[in-house]
Amino acid sequence: MKKIFFVVFSILLIDQILKIYIKTHFELGSGVFIFPFFWIFFVENPGMAYGFYLGTGYYGKILLSFFRFFLVCLISLFLYKNVKKGSSSYLTIPTGLILSGAIGNFLDSALYGLLFNTGTVYSKEHHKWIPYLGISKMKFNGGGYASFMKGCVVDMFYFPIIDTHFPDWIPFFGGIHFQFFKPVFNVSDMSIFIGVISFFIFKNRIKNTKIL
Repeated sequence: MKKIFFVVFSILLIDQILKIYIKTHFELGSGVFIFPFFWIFFVENPGMAYGFYLGTGYYGKILLSFFRFFLVCLISLFLYKNVKKGSSSYLTIPTGLILSGAIGNFLDSALYGLLFNTGTVYSKEHHKWIPYLGISKMKFNGGGYASFMKGCVVDMFYFPIIDTHFPDWIPFFGGIHFQFFKPVFNVSDMSIFIGVISFFIFKNRIKNTKIL
């Protein structure tokens, strides 16, 4: 139990410290070049991991926040039962990775609108998400940019391995801008991804574990 708690808490702590630092030191849409194909680049994501959405606009955002809460509860229950019965680490550690990532992104959507004075908000009038200018500040006495469950997730890891335009003479694809890897993500996203991949890598060992 202690090992799983350490995994979840450590990833969650790193994730939140980095997100808070980025949001309070970077302007939205700005970044720092680290080395070839790797940037720290600040974006806010009202959707799911790697920029995917669950529905659109205001109601899609609320639905996504409650979906994250339900997912955190479900994974927590699953992990607790399997840790208590002594299931293999090949099952519990990947589950812990997924749980820490789910909690990390849920905290952003649930609390960041309350804790920061500026953030990306949805305009019902214009039917789109509106970014902001400047650097955010933390607010502990009210004055946040959005209410509970309406905050946006902070993303910062950007790996534009390929960023080019196809020449006009190429059939079908000529003149198209091509970029790989385009999504910007965070520690929580990576934790979820590693957890899911681990299930596939160790699936044969997990089969020998009685899962609750």
